[in-house]
Amino acid sequence: MLNEQKLIKKYNYQLGKIERGYNNRLLYVNLSDNNIKEKPFTNEVKEKFIGGKGLGLRLLWDATKPETKWDDPENEIIISPGPVCGITQYAGSGKSIVVTISPLTDVVIDSNVGGYFGPFMKFSGFDALEIQGKAKSDVIIYIDGRTGSVEIFEDDELPLDSHHLAEILTEKFADNEKDMINVSVVSAGQAADHSFIGMLNFSFWDPRRKLARLKQAGRGGIGRIFRDKKIKAIVVKTPQVRGNMNNVVDLAAIIEKGKKFTQEIRQFDDEQCEMRTKGTAHLTNVMNDYDLLPTHNFKFGSHKDAYKFHSEIWKKRFTQGMPDGCWIGCTMACAKVVDGFKIRTGPYKGETVSVEGPEYETAAGVGSCCGIFEPDDILELNFYCDTYGIDTISWGNITAFLMECYQNGIINEKITGGLKLEWGNADAALEMMHQLARGEGFGLVAGLGVRRIKQYLVENYGADAKFLNDIGMENKGLEYSLYISKESLAQQGGYAMTNKGPQHDEAWLIFMDMVNNLIPTFENKAEALHYFPIFRTWFGLMGLCKLPWNDVEPEGNAQTAEPAKVPEHVENYVTIYNAVTGSNIDKKELILQSERVYNFQRVFNIRRGYGLRKHDAQPYRAAGPVTVEEYESRQERYDKQLKEILGIDPEGKTIVEKVAILRKHREAQYEKLLDAVYKRRGWTSNGIPTVEHLKSIKMDLPELIEVVNKHLQN
Repeated sequence: MLNEQKLIKKYNYQLGKIERGYNNRLLYVNLSDNNIKEKPFTNEVKEKFIGGKGLGLRLLWDATKPETKWDDPENEIIISPGPVCGITQYAGSGKSIVVTISPLTDVVIDSNVGGYFGPFMKFSGFDALEIQGKAKSDVIIYIDGRTGSVEIFEDDELPLDSHHLAEILTEKFADNEKDMINVSVVSAGQAADHSFIGMLNFSFWDPRRKLARLKQAGRGGIGRIFRDKKIKAIVVKTPQVRGNMNNVVDLAAIIEKGKKFTQEIRQFDDEQCEMRTKGTAHLTNVMNDYDLLPTHNFKFGSHKDAYKFHSEIWKKRFTQGMPDGCWIGCTMACAKVVDGFKIRTGPYKGETVSVEGPEYETAAGVGSCCGIFEPDDILELNFYCDTYGIDTISWGNITAFLMECYQNGIINEKITGGLKLEWGNADAALEMMHQLARGEGFGLVAGLGVRRIKQYLVENYGADAKFLNDIGMENKGLEYSLYISKESLAQQGGYAMTNKGPQHDEAWLIFMDMVNNLIPTFENKAEALHYFPIFRTWFGLMGLCKLPWNDVEPEGNAQTAEPAKVPEHVENYVTIYNAVTGSNIDKKELILQSERVYNFQRVFNIRRGYGLRKHDAQPYRAAGPVTVEEYESRQERYDKQLKEILGIDPEGKTIVEKVAILRKHREAQYEKLLDAVYKRRGWTSNGIPTVEHLKSIKMDLPELIEVVNKHLQN
């Protein structure tokens, strides 16, 4: 326990019992006045918003006004696990969603995360944690699911860095070493105090390694809000997890599906994605082979040095033979770790640590996107991003963008304070990160995020705004997920048309579109950009991980009518939801559940002054070559396209002329895609859901109709 004199508020509640995946109550904490209370989760809200992301969006809508800013006390951080979250009989069932108004985008951000906190909070009695207000000094919130109490402690002595803080608090709140597995901690890190890209770490205790491991809610700067509210950590302690904590209706049905999927993993994983041995890092060489690996700020899709971080290299570095699931019972075991890594820079220089990952997104972000291919450099950047509380996707984009600015003379050593931000300079990238964590130097500029950095460089150094907008890989203020979308029009839409910004959790259509040519027409692409973002949203409503859906495919999936949807696994999820809740939905109703929430989020953005066609614009680098160098790197391909698609003979034309011709065509194609997708989604040509569509999906709530009508009249 923390020292008793530091306790500033205690709230006792009646322990209950989850029924059919729900507690039917929420925990509300206001840090401005230390008000703690329970709120009902009504059937009316449950029917429309289900849980997880849907519930988080509903609570945030009710708590904020259209003009609420990210750092207003009324902005909330909401953690919600969903009704399926916490089952242990089917892989990938330990996810929760964090929702808030983003400091990067000024719209709603949702970020999914593994670790034990979401399920443990649910087992402690609550379907969501809703935090509002701001504390006067650093606090720790403690939820004790064994005694039925919520406590707020003041704390000004514990370290901020997540790998230390998680272990200290796990030890403090556990009764003994065996009990550590029943404690989970949410924390940010010292860099989250100084940047707009701060993220949250959710811990889970690894009894074999005897350390608190971390999974990240990385996107959108949630960690900055966490620290702005002066939260140092949230801790939950739960009773020992047993087989049916959710009190599901039909446990046998879940067990049957779980056993079959586990057999698929054992039988097919080694020949498919190798998730158990490589995790998502299996993609590094695959993306390089298909010219999809972002290199030098997305200029190129491959590199001669990519062999240095080939997935086989990561396989050798990862500790094998460990049950590396980030939730109990997850047989996919893709949360890989490099143990025994010695730090060479910064405050932990000389220490030996375990590094989570890298995930593919981290390896591509802080690695190839910046021209860094040495595994040790990537691991060091990975470690410090995690413990400092920095989103690796955003940081990789930011560093690469600044490196390209440096290479082009837009910034120099005088501006950077001596940092030589050349391609591949890992030492400079690390020092910039350490500066950010200390709250000093050019690191503070990097912590602004790409959108604000562009503005900063234009206003302070007269940089060319058009060029920066072309190469700055952000949309809606959120930095891009790490795949090259130039040759996949569908994926361009799958990034820039997202509600929260370009994150791959809405749609990953590159292979369907570019490699296999399964969606050749605008109508085909529009159908894919209707179904997949909505289907993937459903995982966030439930507390499920996306990976077991399509990273291991059942036998015969390729011969089905729609292999990209993995229909057998879709039916698994229908069965599991019905078995947990006692409902009787089919796969069509599954899509409707998700479509309601997806459209609600779009209207939420519109309510905040965003969510229109102009906000779905993309940086041109996401669509085609900005520079002569880029065109020349794929000149044969681009010249062929000019000739065969546009009927233009490239002979005799300068590269600059060819870039301009190709750009005009690709930008026009993207506008046609917007038209097709908006039509399929039931939206106007300006991206606004129509009243008729909202009625058709039973989401015609008066407050939504009011927002829609107001914008339709403008």
